Amino acid sequence: MIENNPSNVSAAFEMLSEEVEAEIDFVNRIGSKSFEGRDYDRAREALTRAGTLTAFRDKLSSLRKEWDDLAAEAESHEDEATRAERRNLGRLRKGMRTPEAQFRTPLLEILAEMGGSGDTSEVIDRIGKRMKKVLKDVDYDPLASDSDMPRWRNTVQWACYALVRDGLLKANSPRGIWELSDKGRASLKQDE
Repeated sequence: MIENNPSNVSAAFEMLSEEVEAEIDFVNRIGSKSFEGRDYDRAREALTRAGTLTAFRDKLSSLRKEWDDLAAEAESHEDEATRAERRNLGRLRKGMRTPEAQFRTPLLEILAEMGGSGDTSEVIDRIGKRMKKVLKDVDYDPLASDSDMPRWRNTVQWACYALVRDGLLKANSPRGIWELSDKGRASLKQDE
């Protein structure tokens, strides 16, 4: 299976996920206002819509996981010429960048230090400062798909996605906010 650049598809999934989350937040606000205003028919309508959107978000998450598995499977069967061509698209060979797993604990610790939640960009900035000695030169290079995005910042976002998937961060946090879940707090206490 030969593809142009699977990371572009992953980025598209990320953007779509953010928009779906924004729509869920909007419907939740409408439902809340309707309930407060005792417009129960509209509140029920918003609740039904929120349920539909939440189910769609779950399907999207499942599709994204399926895509990640497909891309990994395809990459494992690529011949050297295809691998070289993919590298020319900005994709690094394994081991060149700081692995996503190294960002997990600092991300959880920083959120705990911030009281359990924090603005995404502030959390990422703090991670960058904390991991400055760990990050490799290549981590500071821009992504081929986004010349304004250093590779390490993108890796942090993927680490966040994995933590949400593993239940250590809340999946229903407001857009632009990352929050520890109870499981995430318990995981940090276990590591101490």
